[in-house]
Amino acid sequence: MARNALTSLGNVPALRVLILFLLLLLPSHSIAARHDYHDALRKSILFFEGQRSGKLPPDQRVRWRKDSALHDGATAGVDLTGGYYDAGDNIKFGFPMAFTTTLLSWSVIDFGRTMGPELRNAVKAVKWGSDYLLKVTAVPDVVFVQVGDAYSDHNCWERPEDMDTLRTVYKIDRDHPGSDVAGETAAALAAASIVFRSRDPGYSNLLLNRAVRVFEFADRNRGAYSSSLRSAVCPFYCDVNGYQDELLWAAAWLHKASRRREYREYIAKNEVILRAGDTINEFGWDNKHAGINVLISKEVLRGRAEYFSSFQHNADGFICSLLPGNSHPQVQYSPGGLIFKAGGSNMQHVTSLSFLLLAYSNYLSHANKVVPCGETTASPALLKRLAKRQVDYILGDNPLGMSYMVGYGARYPQRIHHRGSSLPSVLAHPAHIGCKAGSGYFLSPNPNPNLLVGAVVGGPNSSDYFPDSRPYFQESEPTTYINAPLVGLLAFFSAHN
Repeated sequence: MARNALTSLGNVPALRVLILFLLLLLPSHSIAARHDYHDALRKSILFFEGQRSGKLPPDQRVRWRKDSALHDGATAGVDLTGGYYDAGDNIKFGFPMAFTTTLLSWSVIDFGRTMGPELRNAVKAVKWGSDYLLKVTAVPDVVFVQVGDAYSDHNCWERPEDMDTLRTVYKIDRDHPGSDVAGETAAALAAASIVFRSRDPGYSNLLLNRAVRVFEFADRNRGAYSSSLRSAVCPFYCDVNGYQDELLWAAAWLHKASRRREYREYIAKNEVILRAGDTINEFGWDNKHAGINVLISKEVLRGRAEYFSSFQHNADGFICSLLPGNSHPQVQYSPGGLIFKAGGSNMQHVTSLSFLLLAYSNYLSHANKVVPCGETTASPALLKRLAKRQVDYILGDNPLGMSYMVGYGARYPQRIHHRGSSLPSVLAHPAHIGCKAGSGYFLSPNPNPNLLVGAVVGGPNSSDYFPDSRPYFQESEPTTYINAPLVGLLAFFSAHN
């Protein structure tokens, strides 16, 4: 079996994978340069200020950005200003924004104690997301899930401050269900309520109560938002995986936030029906399975929830699927050691899967447990080294010797696929730049004039090659859901270097 696993990794030679695994057994300081993880943490959080939509606050630190989209929601008679642009365009997609908020919250919950002075900024980043999610769920049995017409937006290369494309508002309701995006929104609200439990109890209660209401709506009106809003959300954030995982994910976060028995019973009752054991090596804005299993396993490992032991079994299987030389056919490693999964924006997989490795390693450590993987045993220390190897690759320990975080290290991407970064700022060019007038900047070989500090791009291909070019959006576009789990990773390694 071990030989078959080694030889099933496509173009990655078995020997190289074996060497990678052996390197992971060595102390990390012997194989990698030392990085300033705290500086990278600071920059990874600062990135979110560059993604802000709406009226910017007086303490805004990314100064080349200005107010934008101040009338969002007006066509529907609601206030939908605020929130985050998900990536390099000017659309507010609710599904990835909610996932971003969940993962930022989880980063603070598990690793906030090692963030030092950056904890304050991380909490602000969570609140910018949760404030918006409260707006989109203000009307009972309705969730506003997107602002902006993606086709109109993608036809232009404009600064958010100049935006004159369609700001169409899309919603789900009882007649047009979207259990996936509603479930993720409920999860985000519940997770954020934990962040603010002691910091602002009133706000925390508001978040939790809203999470309860949104989850009830999601569960009572089952269906995928891709079916209700296909022409608007596909192929951009089309739910390919189904809505079942988001319902379990939301219930898990509501149980963690409220400790209410009803959510524990919901998880137990629906574990099989909602397919908790499916695709256990997937985790991202569309697929929550690995996250569900790791999150629930914490209680099992603490000896508080033996009735959820199947989730720990799934979590162990997820861990084994990521080990080099043991890995699942859908999880490969580049020659330079980067986790690689087919599809665009690979760094989203790198950071989210690495976050789960680190979180689970901590849960195992506290329980004094290891994960048996056939002839191999995965210790908490091994999982931490594997996660750290991925973080170090992002920060510059890779075949190209470049950081994939803008503004970190001596060499990093200069031509990221990002409208605001690539066009002159309003300060430098006060005059309006129209829809097609920005095309010259998009095609220019020159570096972006505005540094989007902390942005982590989609990253290199399976051969560790990276084209530093705006048109190659799968490699050069940053996203909020790449950075959100990275915040937690960097917080941990800034204190355990």
